[in-house]
Amino acid sequence: MNFLFAWRYFKSKKTTNAVNIIAWISVVAIAVGTTALIIVLSVFNGFEGLVKSLYVDFYADIRIAPASGKVLQLTQEQIDRIKKTNGVAQLSLIAEEKAVLVNGDYQSIVFIKGVDENFSSTNNITQHIVSGKYNLGTADQPNIVVGTGIENATGIDVEHSLYPVILYLPNRKATNFNSLDAMNSYNVKPSGTFSVQQDFDNKYIFSNLSFLKYMLDLKADEYSSVEIKVNANKSNDVKNDLQNLLGNKFLVQTRFEQNQSLFTVMQVEKWIIYCILSLILTVAAFNMVGALTMLVLEKQKDVAVLKAMGADDSLIQKIFLSEGFILAGFGGAAGIILATIICIAQIKFHLIKLAGGTFIIDYYPVKMVATDFILVIITVSFIALLAAWIPSRKASLQQFSLKS
Repeated sequence: MNFLFAWRYFKSKKTTNAVNIIAWISVVAIAVGTTALIIVLSVFNGFEGLVKSLYVDFYADIRIAPASGKVLQLTQEQIDRIKKTNGVAQLSLIAEEKAVLVNGDYQSIVFIKGVDENFSSTNNITQHIVSGKYNLGTADQPNIVVGTGIENATGIDVEHSLYPVILYLPNRKATNFNSLDAMNSYNVKPSGTFSVQQDFDNKYIFSNLSFLKYMLDLKADEYSSVEIKVNANKSNDVKNDLQNLLGNKFLVQTRFEQNQSLFTVMQVEKWIIYCILSLILTVAAFNMVGALTMLVLEKQKDVAVLKAMGADDSLIQKIFLSEGFILAGFGGAAGIILATIICIAQIKFHLIKLAGGTFIIDYYPVKMVATDFILVIITVSFIALLAAWIPSRKASLQQFSLKS
């Protein structure tokens, strides 16, 4: 019954036009706030999905590293047991170290990863080769695949390079790190360039595992890490099984845990933006307080008649609370529809472009998620309840007379 009265009050013509104007202003304000909230959350989802896709292409599903130090020891028996673990699809052995890459007068500090032939099966790095080819060479004739940032910093031209470049690595057997024998050097040939994301492109180069183990004087069972590709949606199960299998001397991490700070910051940013926009939506919804207060004054005689007919304070309060939900419902529904149209248009036609031309894409990525829509509906409903509570409560407690 309370919604029936509220709906009649919403549709009926008011004696004062200001009541209608303020009511529709509150509807528009809620619609704009709802639209902004959904669009911004969808854009954050788009950027988050884009960043995760780049990290999926570079990082493996699971990484096994030493719990302390830089080197882990794995026997062939342990490697075989890891391969047989339920959910493990592919395994790659890695040696990694910081190095200096020198090309004539140019040099750059890099992280070199020596990888085996299974490495390209644990990620999608080969899909990001932009020049040359993914060829890591052999232990005697090593090739390197470099990031575009390193290629630019060292002046390497992968496709037209006639001379090898020099790679300097720390000598683990050196006793005096200030002497010339503190570094091992080797001529390597650039074979390809990859471009994934600026952080990777400016930092990493790849070569073959045998060469890097030789340069670092690693034993046959010594590695820096193991990278694993797992079957879909089994990362956490495989991680737990491997941790139990290997013990506490090994650190087993999922892709999220390898980049926990990044993903945590992204989630925190999204929630901060949600809180800010919700606050703005709350301020906008205060137009509803004015609209409902003026409606209460407009309907004084109606309230008096209802009370004379036996309506209690609770019913009167519910009527004006329902009126607030109707205003918020119209505004929220209009905002959701408008936001959906804008998001779909952005997904299909890339209407809004990113400033500059250095990013991977030139438009704002958008991804609509059902939970965001549910969250926005709950938020609008809660704000409507807060905004409608005060005027509805006053309407139920005040005594109105039928005398004009």
